[in-house]
Amino acid sequence: MSKYFPVIGLEVHCQLATQTKMFCGCEVEVNTSPNKHVCPICLGMPGAMPVPNKKAVEYAIRLGLALNCEIDLNAMWTRKNYFYPDLPKGYQITQTGGLPVYDHPICKKGSLEVTLPDGSIKIVGITRIHMEEDAGKLVHDLSPEGSHFDANRCGTPLCEIVTEPDIRSPEEAVLVLQKIKQILEYTGVSNANMENGNMRCDGNISLRTSEDAPFGIRAEIKNLNSFNNLEKALNAEILLQTITLDAGREVEQCTKRFDTNNNKTIVIRSKEDAHDYRYFPEPDMLRLVTASEFVEKIRKTLPELPDARRKRFVENYGITPYDAHVLTIDRDVSVWFDTAAKVCKNPKILANWINSELLREVKELEDGLAGVKIKPEHLAALVNLIEDNTISGKIAKQVFAEMFATGKSPENIIEEKGLVQITDTGAVEAIVREVVLANEGQFLEFKAGKAALKGFFVGQVMKKSGGKASPGLVNQILDKMAAE
Repeated sequence: MSKYFPVIGLEVHCQLATQTKMFCGCEVEVNTSPNKHVCPICLGMPGAMPVPNKKAVEYAIRLGLALNCEIDLNAMWTRKNYFYPDLPKGYQITQTGGLPVYDHPICKKGSLEVTLPDGSIKIVGITRIHMEEDAGKLVHDLSPEGSHFDANRCGTPLCEIVTEPDIRSPEEAVLVLQKIKQILEYTGVSNANMENGNMRCDGNISLRTSEDAPFGIRAEIKNLNSFNNLEKALNAEILLQTITLDAGREVEQCTKRFDTNNNKTIVIRSKEDAHDYRYFPEPDMLRLVTASEFVEKIRKTLPELPDARRKRFVENYGITPYDAHVLTIDRDVSVWFDTAAKVCKNPKILANWINSELLREVKELEDGLAGVKIKPEHLAALVNLIEDNTISGKIAKQVFAEMFATGKSPENIIEEKGLVQITDTGAVEAIVREVVLANEGQFLEFKAGKAALKGFFVGQVMKKSGGKASPGLVNQILDKMAAE
């Protein structure tokens, strides 16, 4: 463990879920033929004039409101100048700049809450959310032609969420990134799929000798595309900076990448300062003036966010805070549960079925929850049948497996397979007496006070009845026979 104290901030880049690009009408489409959706504007041709995408602006404001930000009604566009082969214009249009006079992002001074493993709440500040356009993509292969440039991604609308350096461990950083991903999904602002590149994260980290000491020199680790890689990269950098400081050397301010194969961070360039980008106001566009009425209209359309939904699940459905947490991690899962719980007699049992049975099976599906054939109302009906003693828990698992495979309702499956629970007292008692006669020695021990044998007899009766006997009724009959 490092004897130093980490200081961490995140820069989260998310692709906005718009149909068209940031400053032109070209379609946003992934996994299509190279250079299919390009025009003079997104290629930066001389004389081409960019026009902001209203839907992208709406999404940025929506995200800012969800993260408790102030909305700048007079935001500014700036040019960030740098050369890279996948940036045909030689600059990027963004909303941040090297001087305060240029730094007018659309959202600023926000915050989010994360629940730490010990149950405490941590508030992490959001410095700003600014809009910008994405660069293109270089495709490297081994063909004689060498590398290729695909401009389809040029001009794709992005938001960059910059946190304050309030994070104190890699584990906390993961919780913050997970919460940001949740909010992106709940608001519908972004698909936030890290595997597909809809969302990427840069981690800024430095070490200091105590919690009160000044911040150290930081390193920025670029393009981390999973929660696991974020945690590993930050831990690897903590180790490296610890060794550096222990040796009496200074940490170099630089930009790095994470080598997943060797579990270490590697310098890719010296860290640029703001003046290296030669920021200046975007001459082709005026300030982004937004009416306060437009902001309030967006505020009214905000959906129920994860924290509020988790609280409602606990209060309305009586489930545990842990179950509510699991059920609200993924927006689609939370909607699935909410739909089922409204027609379920026991939402607590329903939550157990979703968290243990359904989500375990979902992990094996390529399409995730979207590939599930069971309807929410059908799982609620299955729980209701258990509550009504129509079927036992054992039979319910058989029915669930059939429901998952076919999408049929539990009632249809039970009828087709004759799985209705036996609740007739006489019929069940006959089975119990048959089992007792076959195991007289064990029954005498049970009758003499060896209570552990009760489970054995219940199991034997359930086996003999094909799982159809009511377990509650079996227990009652055994107690009655033992008292005779």
